[in-house]
Amino acid sequence: MKKQEKNKVFLPPKKSIMYYIKKDWQLYVLIALPLLFVILFKYAAYPGLRMAFMDYKPAKGYAGSDWVGFEIFQKIFRDGDFIRALKNSLVFNFLDLLVGFPVPIILAILLNELKFPRFKKTSQTILYLPHFLSWVIVASVGYTLFKPETGLINILLRNQGLIQEGIPFLTEKYRWAVTYLLIGVWQTMGWGTIIYLAAITGISGELYEAATVDGANRFRRIWHITLPGIKSTTITLLIMNLGRVMGSNFERLDSFGNVQVRDFQYQLAIYVYEKGLSSGNFSRATAVGLFQSLVGLLLVLLADKFAKSIGEDGLI
Repeated sequence: MKKQEKNKVFLPPKKSIMYYIKKDWQLYVLIALPLLFVILFKYAAYPGLRMAFMDYKPAKGYAGSDWVGFEIFQKIFRDGDFIRALKNSLVFNFLDLLVGFPVPIILAILLNELKFPRFKKTSQTILYLPHFLSWVIVASVGYTLFKPETGLINILLRNQGLIQEGIPFLTEKYRWAVTYLLIGVWQTMGWGTIIYLAAITGISGELYEAATVDGANRFRRIWHITLPGIKSTTITLLIMNLGRVMGSNFERLDSFGNVQVRDFQYQLAIYVYEKGLSSGNFSRATAVGLFQSLVGLLLVLLADKFAKSIGEDGLI
């Protein structure tokens, strides 16, 4: 009998929900507002998705509008403007991913290797700042820098004797594409750098010390310790970015848009605004948005499955 009591596992008593609320009420208050925001602007909008399957008329409402099934989707997929917008979105989003994804990793590693604290903090602040600026402000800075005649970049190139005439960075479509992508990298790289720096700080310093004792130089420490240490973070962010491949940023496109670059600027966000919202065709706008979301979800699931097949945890 005594032996059974000795081997008996004593579990802590279960506590009520009110106990945890009283214990951490400040945290619950802090999380309430963002949680309400997500519920209101994300989940509460789900009933509106039925507009994609209706000939929705705002004056008639949901009850008075006719159900048309997949007719809206059929019209969209037969629309040449939609195909053009879809191609442009895919091309530019993949290029954004290809060009912009490695940059925060490189910057985080460089910042981590800096030994002068004040310069490191100053560099971090300068790199993070563009992320908190709206695309309208970023575009105004871009136009100021890249004007053919009075832009700072063209003036510097002419003063160095590298060019005779100003380069139309933002009015010739191929040059616009390169400039558009590079400005996007500049605006977004700071936020990604924060995430990778946080992952790097989680790597044990003993690994670096042991590698240094074994004679590993800085490059080898980065290659064999830092990069493997942030591998899971890199794959997670890559999966999340793949889910945005079908998306497009209207504010960014509209801020940098002009007639000369219409062929490249015309992406899904512009299509939704012109063919859907501005013309009052809310069914078309909703159908395109639903299509983007479903394809993005499919890409995330495929990327997650691939990550698990190579031994990573994935997202789901």
